[in-house]
Amino acid sequence: MKIKFLGQNCFLFTYNGKTILSDPFYNFQKDKSGFDISTQKIDYVLITHAHGDHIADVKEVLEKYPEAVVIGQPEICGYFKHPNSNDLNFGGSAKIDDLKISMVPASHTSLFPDGTYGGEPCGYIFRFPEKNVYLSGDTGVISDMELFPKLFGNIDLAILPIGSHYTMCPRKAAFAAAELLKTKKVIGCHFDTFPAIKINHENALQHFNNKNVALTLPKLGEEFEI
Repeated sequence: MKIKFLGQNCFLFTYNGKTILSDPFYNFQKDKSGFDISTQKIDYVLITHAHGDHIADVKEVLEKYPEAVVIGQPEICGYFKHPNSNDLNFGGSAKIDDLKISMVPASHTSLFPDGTYGGEPCGYIFRFPEKNVYLSGDTGVISDMELFPKLFGNIDLAILPIGSHYTMCPRKAAFAAAELLKTKKVIGCHFDTFPAIKINHENALQHFNNKNVALTLPKLGEEFEI
């Protein structure tokens, strides 16, 4: 699986030739990421919740790629009224070849910019042969995280918000990674995009070092492979 960071919680996942775009918000910083939606092929749009910095570019994606499948809560799928939708709820999973994407709880709020209720926010566990990747979405620390490695197996990589103010700060995210998720690798997200979520990079790295967890602070447009 390849994972490209496009800002906030927007990532492009590529697996077995299929592309999954999470929480589309790529236009805000595309001058730095170099991401051009018109040169891509998007097969799936995966949404964690309804806030503007997670759904701002969904409409553009679906206009360019009407065959793409939207994966999200019933309220979110209902809002976009896209004919190709897979509305999940907690305990449910979407299957893409041998990749299983399971919806898990998050602790946050979820409201569309126009005030429409967006359902309960969520995260997702990507499960493929011998690997598990956790995309938490926007969340605080929740006790459910302790269940994930017990239920799904070892979390090889966790993608966690670290910007504080609206989500976990680096200290809390490091605690969640080490003590609850039992993971050794974290990619940080939801940081530095706006003044309220600016972080001290050295301080963030230190918190994770203290817990013996490797933290990556991705650059816009940077790609990783697991």
